[in-house]
Amino acid sequence: MTQLSRRRFLAISAAATALAGPGRAGDLYRWQGSALGARASITLDHPDAARIASRARAEIERLEGVFSLYRPDSALARLNRDGHLAGPPFELLECLGLCGAVHDATAGAFDPTVQPLWQLYAQRLERGEAPAPDEVAGMLGRIGWHHVAYDAGAVRLTRPGMALTLNGIAQGYIADRVAAMLRREGLRDVLVDTGELRALGGRPGGGAWPVSLQAGTERIPGAVALRDMALASSAPLGTVLDAQGKVGHVIDPSTGRTAPARWTLVSVTAPSAAVADALSTAGCLMARDAFASAVGGFRGAAIAYLG
Repeated sequence: MTQLSRRRFLAISAAATALAGPGRAGDLYRWQGSALGARASITLDHPDAARIASRARAEIERLEGVFSLYRPDSALARLNRDGHLAGPPFELLECLGLCGAVHDATAGAFDPTVQPLWQLYAQRLERGEAPAPDEVAGMLGRIGWHHVAYDAGAVRLTRPGMALTLNGIAQGYIADRVAAMLRREGLRDVLVDTGELRALGGRPGGGAWPVSLQAGTERIPGAVALRDMALASSAPLGTVLDAQGKVGHVIDPSTGRTAPARWTLVSVTAPSAAVADALSTAGCLMARDAFASAVGGFRGAAIAYLG
């Protein structure tokens, strides 16, 4: 199985948009589909909602051509295959810039260069065995954000065998881009869900979008009110790589080990879904005080849940 097909997207659910499928419920229209392998939806109230959702779907498809690990023609796949990418798309460069900012703020806990380690764990655990310590140690030479060089002319992975995964930020980034496109068209009061949530305005008819949080099978009391804000959630065991469900998908770039189950759910709100996405991923590896300091370094960002 691939990483994204294993991931459980149970951490966030928008109670205000619980429709059985695409179409209208009351005054709300909801499109459902996928983005980078995760379930996706767009909820809005507009007389031309179907056309608007179709345009948003096309934008998601375009961005998958930049960020997908599994489409061989994507910009990211070509970068990982060749170790360099000439003339990178603007969206990739912008996302890499955000990666660098979150990497620095989290003292390296967020590091997209862990892809070779993830591949090692996935391949070994698929066969029912854990990677040997010397295999993990050998991969650490391929890890390190400071070995990624990028500018408008090219992106370069400066060590042999390096590869990037943007799964900890790209879903949020896509939500941001779709929301920006809809805002340019004059829309308000839209909820974009690409596995991470981005609210453009509030709920049609007034009020914020009420979002419930869920850690595993446990519903967390209360709701997060989203208005012109994003929410992203991660969990060390939200995706598991082994049949026993004990080895999670978040890998510590400094040790090569998977994240301890320190937290069951890490949720962050921020004006940018990409930033919230990356911070929630890093939070799986961080102690409470260090994580709070990192989140506080981004204007408007806050910890919605950590426990």
